Amino acid sequence: MLKGILAGLTTGALWGLTFVAPRAVHPFTELDLAIARYAIFGIASLLLMIHPQFRPRGIRPANAAVALLLGSAGYVGYFIAASFAVRFAGAAIPPLVIGLLPVCLAVIGNWANADVQWRRLVVPLAMITMGVAVTNIWTLGNAQTESQRQDVLTGIGCSFVALAIWIAYGVANARAMRAAGGPSTLAWTGLQGLGAGLGTLPLVAATAAFGAPSMLMTEPLDGPAGLQFLGWAIVMGLAGSWIATWCWSVASRELPLSLSAQLIVAETVFGLVYGFIYEQRWPVVAEWVGILLQLVGVGVAITVFSQPGKQRSATVCAEPT
Repeated sequence: MLKGILAGLTTGALWGLTFVAPRAVHPFTELDLAIARYAIFGIASLLLMIHPQFRPRGIRPANAAVALLLGSAGYVGYFIAASFAVRFAGAAIPPLVIGLLPVCLAVIGNWANADVQWRRLVVPLAMITMGVAVTNIWTLGNAQTESQRQDVLTGIGCSFVALAIWIAYGVANARAMRAAGGPSTLAWTGLQGLGAGLGTLPLVAATAAFGAPSMLMTEPLDGPAGLQFLGWAIVMGLAGSWIATWCWSVASRELPLSLSAQLIVAETVFGLVYGFIYEQRWPVVAEWVGILLQLVGVGVAITVFSQPGKQRSATVCAEPT
């Protein structure tokens, strides 16, 4: 159990970097980081396939196409949405909104199978809603100009887009992994890594088409800013993708679902901590209230769904980061 807990916390720590990395690579942009990060992820996936254990043997072409699509649309789409959410909304809102994922997946499963009586979810769902609302309302109210308010609203919208992508990815990925004769975790992750690498090609084409070529083509990478950018790209491409996915697989294998599902909230905690450290400040009172309401609400909701005999279909799966 200790091994599983440490692996789950490591996963949360690595996934939480998504909420600070895009701001740490300035003057390079979120798109630059996405291109570099997922190119590294794709290349690493291809190189690892030299070893037979990582090769997608026995996976039907249709399933392989699904994996590639999940990698390109899920990984790349999620990271871009989350990155822009952090840029426009700041440190608190994106992790809290995206931290709704475990409960959203459980609610989707309960809607289909009625595992838990809805009246048992009233209190935790109300706490979660209030927690997210308090933080959003305070951030909007603290904006001093109309331009700042528009930025916050854009960040909130991007946060919910990232959450929607995460949910779609989670449902599709869980369905593939639960199917009879499902693929191995390593082979499936490798295919998604290739998909993520291929997903960078439309980004390069889009930036060029709109007259805003990637700074990777114009900015030198041998200076301080370029080396810092490369360091973050390598960390996010390898640690934030391959290693995090492997650690989550260990946590899922070693721990009961009731505990591993709660550990995914570590991503929210680490994301908040990283964000506030980057901004060099403590949360204000409204943010403390929102954070505590949301985290306690998520914990209570997961506990409700994890009662013996109550949870059959709510599945937590690897994040597209």
